[in-house]
Amino acid sequence: MALVELIMPKMGESIMEATILTWLKKPGDKIEQDESVLEVATDKVDTEVPSTHAGVLKEILAKDGEVVKVGSPIAVIATDSDEANPSEKPTAKTESKPAESTVKAEPAMVANQSNGANQSDFKASSRFYSPLVKNIAKEENIPVAELDTVPGTGSEGRVTKKDILAYLQQRKSGHTIAPALTSSKPAVPASINAGDEIIQMDRMRKMIAERMVDSKRISPHVTSFVEADVTNIVLWRNKVKNEFQKQEGSSLTFTPIFIEAVAKAIKDFPMINIQVDGDRIIKKKDINVGMAVALPTGNLIVPVIRNADQYNLRGLAKMVNDIASRARDNKLKPDELAGGTYSVSNVGSFGNVMGTPIIMQPQVAILALGAIQKKPAVLETPTGDVIAIRHKMFLSHSYDHRVVDGSLGGMFVRRVADYLEQFDLNQTI
Repeated sequence: MALVELIMPKMGESIMEATILTWLKKPGDKIEQDESVLEVATDKVDTEVPSTHAGVLKEILAKDGEVVKVGSPIAVIATDSDEANPSEKPTAKTESKPAESTVKAEPAMVANQSNGANQSDFKASSRFYSPLVKNIAKEENIPVAELDTVPGTGSEGRVTKKDILAYLQQRKSGHTIAPALTSSKPAVPASINAGDEIIQMDRMRKMIAERMVDSKRISPHVTSFVEADVTNIVLWRNKVKNEFQKQEGSSLTFTPIFIEAVAKAIKDFPMINIQVDGDRIIKKKDINVGMAVALPTGNLIVPVIRNADQYNLRGLAKMVNDIASRARDNKLKPDELAGGTYSVSNVGSFGNVMGTPIIMQPQVAILALGAIQKKPAVLETPTGDVIAIRHKMFLSHSYDHRVVDGSLGGMFVRRVADYLEQFDLNQTI
């Protein structure tokens, strides 16, 4: 019998660590190769980790709630094989103890510094800070109230060394928000009365809340509205949806048609497909459209359709259905939630006519698609104006006013509406 280690697998190029959610097996349980052993959470998605070997789960090295780096051992499996790779023997747990003690010693060392916030200030903060970030903050005399305003690009929005050094550079140049303008007051406590139900936020809801607040703090949001006549689209979909259902075994929704129009408009206005990095503007080559999907839990997730401009309408329809289905079943891969350059949110699916969506950082714009409604409208004809019943919807375009002015933001959403209104009734799918 040989002992091998189960390693935290690589789950995407941008994923460096994962949090153990729950173990599906316990020590002593028999497991098959490729059988799910535990559930983990990254800053992108929750997923299951399969076993790389068949055997018996001998020991669990990482407990529930523990954050583990990719490539680190998380369990020991006793296999039927007589040979074990020396590198796979379960020695990493004991070898990692000096590193653990070093990490634990750093906060105490930081607390002895004379400048900046003290350890009790960090305990009062709702954000997690690594010992290194705490040390830099103390040396640079950054109070916790100010540190809490620094946008984080690490796991679950954590502030990394790169983030705080970039902030310090901006701070020295006077381009940051003054601490006096940030709120250092504690949140007003909620009143709780008899019969009230207290619901603890889950991990995803906490992440969404933090990222939405960060986005509103980072980007000055402006929203432009356009009403589009989508009668041709409604008539065309009614004509071809049954055929599509028979051929593909799935429904033809309006979403792929909207995404196609967005991708075309981005090609016309490439400066909407950008990101901000300090005082630099990064113009993205690829058009990767994020599509907000509501989960059964009520939370929201935004998988990405990469190179959306390279698909025809049928391809987009199949991609939209596949991604939405796997998102609701919690089967998305971490990389499918990263790399978006522009996002859309279909608020019309909830019966809403318009909305003011919040930008997905580091993108600079997002489009909300309202409900399609029948309305009386004035139409111009060769024999004069007439009133007719038309299908109309509102497009709500929120954009980052640091880099997208009203002219660009307004012209872009108008162009999306133009593509929708000029939809060809005679095209096939």
